[in-house]
Amino acid sequence: MKTKKTPLRRCIGCNEMKTKKELIRIVKNKEGEVSLDITGKAHGRGAYICNNIQCFEKISKTKALNRAFQSEIPQEIYEKVIKEIDGYEE
Repeated sequence: MKTKKTPLRRCIGCNEMKTKKELIRIVKNKEGEVSLDITGKAHGRGAYICNNIQCFEKISKTKALNRAFQSEIPQEIYEKVIKEIDGYEE
């Protein structure tokens, strides 16, 4: 029987390859709206970040989300991501 491959994605903070379930997905849709994708199935361009505070600090300092989506990312998206990370660590 064939084993199912687990999808791997690269964190934009630390550049480590991890399974999709270990990462938080941020998505930009066709209308240009950026949002947190909890389900991992939303349509649009996605960027992934580890669920730890070190990766978040790195992407917020280096503006990695702005580069990933080639546009200015509102501060509220960063706030939503940090709330999601805090939820994982509890």
